[in-house]
Amino acid sequence: MSLSLLTALIAQVTHIGRPLDFDHVVSYVVAIILIGVFVLFFYNRLYVYKRQEANKERKSQNARLALVLKAGKLRIWVYEVAKRHYSYLTDEGTYGKDLNPIEFAQQFDRDQIEQLRQAVFDVCDMKNSTSKVTIHGRSDYNGEHRCYEMNISVARYDKFGFVSKVLGIQHDITDDVRKKEKVNQLLMRYHTVFNSSLLDMAYYDKDGVLLDLNEKACQTFGVTDKEMIMGEKFKLQNNPMFSGIDLQQMENTRTSTIIDFSQFQGPHYDFERLGMSGKMYYDSTINPIRNAQGELEGVYMSGCDITEMVESFHRQQEGAERLRKAIKNIEEYVHNINYALRVSGVRFMNYYPNRFTFEMSDTVNETKLRLSQLRCIRLGSPRFRRTISSVLNRMDHLSKYNIQETIETEIRDEKGRQIWLMFNLVPMLDKEGHVERYFGMCRNMTDIVETERRLAVETQKAQETELLKQSFLTNMSYEIRTPLNNVVGFAELFESEHDEADEPFFVEQIKQSANTLLRLINDILFLSRLDANMIEYTKADIDFAQVFESHCQIGWSGMNPKVKPIIDNPYERLVVNIDEGNLGKVIEKLCMLSTYFTEEGTVSARYEYRRGELTVAIEDSGVGIDAQTLPHVFDRFVRNQKEELCGTGLDLPIVQLLVQQMGGTIEMESELGKGTTVWVSIPCEAKVIERRVV
Repeated sequence: MSLSLLTALIAQVTHIGRPLDFDHVVSYVVAIILIGVFVLFFYNRLYVYKRQEANKERKSQNARLALVLKAGKLRIWVYEVAKRHYSYLTDEGTYGKDLNPIEFAQQFDRDQIEQLRQAVFDVCDMKNSTSKVTIHGRSDYNGEHRCYEMNISVARYDKFGFVSKVLGIQHDITDDVRKKEKVNQLLMRYHTVFNSSLLDMAYYDKDGVLLDLNEKACQTFGVTDKEMIMGEKFKLQNNPMFSGIDLQQMENTRTSTIIDFSQFQGPHYDFERLGMSGKMYYDSTINPIRNAQGELEGVYMSGCDITEMVESFHRQQEGAERLRKAIKNIEEYVHNINYALRVSGVRFMNYYPNRFTFEMSDTVNETKLRLSQLRCIRLGSPRFRRTISSVLNRMDHLSKYNIQETIETEIRDEKGRQIWLMFNLVPMLDKEGHVERYFGMCRNMTDIVETERRLAVETQKAQETELLKQSFLTNMSYEIRTPLNNVVGFAELFESEHDEADEPFFVEQIKQSANTLLRLINDILFLSRLDANMIEYTKADIDFAQVFESHCQIGWSGMNPKVKPIIDNPYERLVVNIDEGNLGKVIEKLCMLSTYFTEEGTVSARYEYRRGELTVAIEDSGVGIDAQTLPHVFDRFVRNQKEELCGTGLDLPIVQLLVQQMGGTIEMESELGKGTTVWVSIPCEAKVIERRVV
């Protein structure tokens, strides 16, 4: 249409010499308007096209910027002053949804967010053109938090010259901060070890100039002014112990040196000013520190003055030589008095069969005590009197064999212990070869017997400990690896590329696996103690009617809301003498197992005291146990037909061992699809029985 009008206009122009009427004028005006509209439309489309291209270019640049920022652990956010909203630049190069101040503040530590907010307001109020703030992020489930450095500046002014938009560059400096903290910790440990070490320590630079030494080294070498020595640039080559070592070719070296300070004179050593004289025996290690290119960066030296130890060794050698000479001089005397010097408490003994008399003496030729046979028998403890009578009978029959016995007596020492005596008698023959008497010694063995008893107790404890260890290792199985692999697997997912929305699921799985692993390890440790008979059972008078319900509720704490618990408590008071702690553990584990395979229905607990036994019954309407698995439910890590564990796989073995060691019995009845009932009977004595009135 516009083309036809343009053609008509040209035709009219060609007849410009003709008179114009009203129709011609209207045609000209319309043509001019149409041409203007066409031009405006053309420029509008051109403007829109250029704007779209500019927007595409801007988005592309923003996307590239976002990638660069992400690689540099940077994020950009803007603060709209008018709307009081924050928004982050996304990975696509566009700004995300607006965040109000509360939503924005939830990303950071609430104790530090006010500092960031004040910095933004200072820029908005034009108090500062730029501002920098270091702030911690919100703590995660492990109590750890990220660290950010915020660079805040003006992004835009309005037409009145006021700030309308604030730009924030959020730099994640967590790794740098942690690296710096680690370096500071290492430096602190280094200085702590360096200054508190019992060894002499010194550090030299690459030119062998002393840079630092600890207090122990100052004490060893008589340095009173540490700063003065380091200011004089004391060199490693001036140290007599290392004067012959090539600094650049140095390797890790350990030396033991005898230094005679009188041989090292001159300005290079200056030992006289330090008060060093005489000889020093010094043991040292020198370690060069080189960079990746093998270039020397410094030398670390540690050592100690062993002069006193060496001199002490020399004195010890001299003393040992004198001792050997003294021993040689008295050996001829030892032969005559060896009985008196061997051990204390030794007595000489003689028994005369013809007189039926014991004689005891602490000297060679003087009798201190005479005992008849009846007196000897009565001095022995009741369990050894038959042994004493047998020994006397053998000597009365003139046995030619040596007699040796260790006997417990009724005599007590100053500590109140019954004295143990060891008798060692030999027959003394006359010229005709007949037994004339028995001669020997009597030795006090009380301390030795007591030591042997203690040793037996300690040996038993050691065996129990070894049994516990073996039992623990036996109970370890691949069951531990499953939750441990889950923890490691989900932890590795955090390090790989993943969706942030999956992180709560990862954390929950790690927590569940860690809890399962903790319960399993606790059960293994407790079961190992049970296997080694190391669990102590302490009975006390307990009102079982008052504590029964609480143990049931503890076991049912993780119960499905669809399951209805029922507790039948038929007693107002039932005071029994029983181990309430271990019985409570049995009830809690059975209640916990009753809810493990019961998704809906009921679980119930009841008890009854009859004929000296307390019987507890735990019943559920859960999935039950199949007939093939039921005979093996008390085995460790047993699985049902679905390859599922009952709890940790150790709960029922623990319950069975606890019940058996308390002298009780446990029975189980179950049917697949209908539920399970467990009865536990523990022998005990009832002190008070009061039934509830129905």
